Amino acid sequence: MNHMKVISREKFGFDFIPAEFIPAGKDEYYLRNHQAAKPVDHWRNLQPDEIEILVQNANTSTDWGQIFVTEEFNPRYIKNNEFAGLVRIGRVGEVSLAYHDLTVPVGITNSRVVSCDIGDDVAVHNVRYLSHYIIGNQVMLLNIDEMHTSDHAKFGNGFVKDGEDEAVRITMDLGNEAGGREVYPFDGMTPGDAFLWSRFRDDSDLIKKLEEITQSVFDSKRGYYGTVAENCVIKNCRIVKDVAVGPCAYIKGANKLKNLTINSTEDEPTQIGEGVELVNGIISAGCHIFYGCKAVRFVMGPCSNLKYGARLIHSYLGDNSTVSCCEILNNLIFPAHEQHHNNSFLTASCVLGQSNIAAGATIGSNHNSRANDGEILAGRGFWPGLCTTLKHSCRFASFVLLAKADYPAELDIPLPFTLLSNDVAHDRLVVMPAYWWLYDMYALMRNSWKFKNRDKRQAPVQNIEYDFLAPDTVEEIFNARRLLEIWTAKAHFRKIGQAVAELSDESLAETGRKLLAGPGEALNDLEILGEKMENSRRPVVILKAQQAWGAYRQMLVYYAVNNLMDWLAQRGTEIKDKKVEIFSELAGARVADWVNLGGQLMPQETFNDLCDDIKSGKFANWNAIHEAYNKCWQVYPQAKQAHALATLLEIMNVDALTPDVWNAALEQALAAQKYICEQTRSSREKDFKNPFRQTTFRNDAEMQAVVGTIDDNSFVKQVQLETDVFEKRIANVKM
Repeated sequence: MNHMKVISREKFGFDFIPAEFIPAGKDEYYLRNHQAAKPVDHWRNLQPDEIEILVQNANTSTDWGQIFVTEEFNPRYIKNNEFAGLVRIGRVGEVSLAYHDLTVPVGITNSRVVSCDIGDDVAVHNVRYLSHYIIGNQVMLLNIDEMHTSDHAKFGNGFVKDGEDEAVRITMDLGNEAGGREVYPFDGMTPGDAFLWSRFRDDSDLIKKLEEITQSVFDSKRGYYGTVAENCVIKNCRIVKDVAVGPCAYIKGANKLKNLTINSTEDEPTQIGEGVELVNGIISAGCHIFYGCKAVRFVMGPCSNLKYGARLIHSYLGDNSTVSCCEILNNLIFPAHEQHHNNSFLTASCVLGQSNIAAGATIGSNHNSRANDGEILAGRGFWPGLCTTLKHSCRFASFVLLAKADYPAELDIPLPFTLLSNDVAHDRLVVMPAYWWLYDMYALMRNSWKFKNRDKRQAPVQNIEYDFLAPDTVEEIFNARRLLEIWTAKAHFRKIGQAVAELSDESLAETGRKLLAGPGEALNDLEILGEKMENSRRPVVILKAQQAWGAYRQMLVYYAVNNLMDWLAQRGTEIKDKKVEIFSELAGARVADWVNLGGQLMPQETFNDLCDDIKSGKFANWNAIHEAYNKCWQVYPQAKQAHALATLLEIMNVDALTPDVWNAALEQALAAQKYICEQTRSSREKDFKNPFRQTTFRNDAEMQAVVGTIDDNSFVKQVQLETDVFEKRIANVKM
């Protein structure tokens, strides 16, 4: 098919909108005039002397009567250009623009400008083709091959324009390569939106309503212009097509930018660098994309980074994430994700944030059937180690750490804070629950701190729970303790030769609790085996079950007391002389089911109500849905504190809180805090005492000069300070 058209010179720059899509009584500029910052009567025609100067400066136009300017227009700085269509040029003053070390004079030189609005004090130099754009004030456009907008531009949003076929709609296939979880990307989309839309596909009414809302919030009319807001710099780029750019963005050396919304603000400027190719995407404010990255059909959350040749395809990258050198396909990734290595690969996954993918990790690419790959669902804190490979489909609880291995079968790991290992020599899967708490406290505490500290968003939309102990992980701990109890009892009965087929889970759990709470000798020589954790016939061996069971209990008490002390602090209440009835407002059954909506936690019942409200048509647009998220977030602290009280009663095995129970819980929480302080120091101190870490230094003095000492570590100091404060808080709330 021949797509080439021949257009007369007189028509060049006109008829942007096909006639059949222009409403009665309107012209092709009606949407442009609506978009423009200045009213139509702000502009005036060129004066004869101005036209003469423009001609002398080697400028041409198909019709000088279609060039409009302001009273502060200076034609002397418009040189060697071709103008076509309706062009409006703002103030051209006796000034230059400076950005970092680059300074260029205001004006338009060596460019072809077709039907554009140019703002005040703009520098346009060597732009070979600039068409149908509205350029804000004090913008630099330098050395660009082509920069233009089509009449059907959607700027990365997943909606359909008038007269278009549904097949042209941009969708993202999140979490599944086969496309069964496709969503329509839109400007302002949060990880919570993407999760709501992609994960609950069985609710057809919900999915239909989300599709309707997304289509309805965009104007399907043809003829919107591309925009570059004030104080932007776009230089040394090849192709910029159908792109809307927010204020203060800095774009340099990009190969191709097509069908994008690039959000940016003065407080959160977005930067795009050399060799980048981005197509069909939404880029939130504060993002940085540099050095040969490729992204297609994607959304990047606020303050995220894509660097060093990373590839992001059919994926949502959550807020405050950094991805370098790797390949990411068909994923929904919640906030605070890290993936920094060229040979790591992540596909068809939903990762619930605060995660880290190590070098050589191949997550989900190993086919184990003739069908499309399956999926991976990983809770918060997912951390597959070096050269880890996983097969679809897998599910992981929160804060699961996978040791370097080629895991041969699908996995379902329900135990949080676990270290997973593939014991090839003995052909078994080895699971160490509560590993983080027992052996790597420094990393656990520092991760929770750094996620909060590195959140640079100035106007966050996505609410995020950063604490590693929150209702979602606490409920996983409760479930993990029960599984350890049942598996321990089965190991005991297996050892003594007693059948367990007739025993209920409750009976087994009771036996397991007694064994786990008893002396360690009772568990000697017991091989405790996990169940339904690997799709294979080989054994799944649980290590240090008794220590993990106790560690989980310590974590629950610590979580409960911490949050209940927050409850008291928020009310400015001293309870030395008061009764425990002060907690009565928090009384109630423990809420066991929670939803992680993009980083924001809410009870399942609250989430169900939210979905019902969406389906009923209560929310006209996504902003209204986001406001509903915020209302849930406002009541979350008290919901969390109520959950903490129920957790404390459960773990202390009492029906009601008494002064004695409360004081005992405080002592246990203080012991946990001191344990955290000690373990944070000792787990970090290993790096200083390891003799192999010392081998590259001539002496201790050189080592201290390079890496410091454990006493210099700022985070260790911080945890010690927090422990001192915690002890004082405990003293203030004892009864």
